[in-house]
Amino acid sequence: MPRLQEKYIKEVLPVMREKFDYKNVMAVPKITKVVLNTGFGGMIKEKTADERKKIQEAVLNDLTLIAGQRAILTRAKKSIAGFKLRQGTPVGAIVVLRKKKMSDFLDRLIQIALPRTRDFQGIELKSIDKAGNLTTAVKEHIAFPEILPEKAKFIFSFEVTVVTTTKNREEGKELLRLLGFPIKDTPKA
Repeated sequence: MPRLQEKYIKEVLPVMREKFDYKNVMAVPKITKVVLNTGFGGMIKEKTADERKKIQEAVLNDLTLIAGQRAILTRAKKSIAGFKLRQGTPVGAIVVLRKKKMSDFLDRLIQIALPRTRDFQGIELKSIDKAGNLTTAVKEHIAFPEILPEKAKFIFSFEVTVVTTTKNREEGKELLRLLGFPIKDTPKA
């Protein structure tokens, strides 16, 4: 059993049940999926076709290494002349993680990657939406131990969205804090 899942069962469930007065264990919120998302539009702008392909492959390979699951290329849904973008052009990559791979990724994110990120002070409270889902950015993908900084051809950032079953922001904040996410407390005025 992954460490994060074990922590959820032993520590988070009892505290959440007591604090929010859940009658049933199944009513306690949990994390359902994690979505990793990156765009490489700025990196491939004004590059030749071969250079674009190399950048796309490097980003896909690195994101696959980080997630432990194959990354999927995302394409533009419609043409936008102002951005010199044509429909069907590759614009980014996405990975959706669930169950064990999700727990393993979150454990590495909390324990290793976020603390290794330059100038990291904690996750802002405004990163949690009204439904209790967290969306934060990893500024440099080389913060993950799977990526060797010497071999990384391109440094890119990506977005991590943690989707929960919480009903409001307060429950989401408490769930994520109990799981070990370094969430900043805003000073009370």
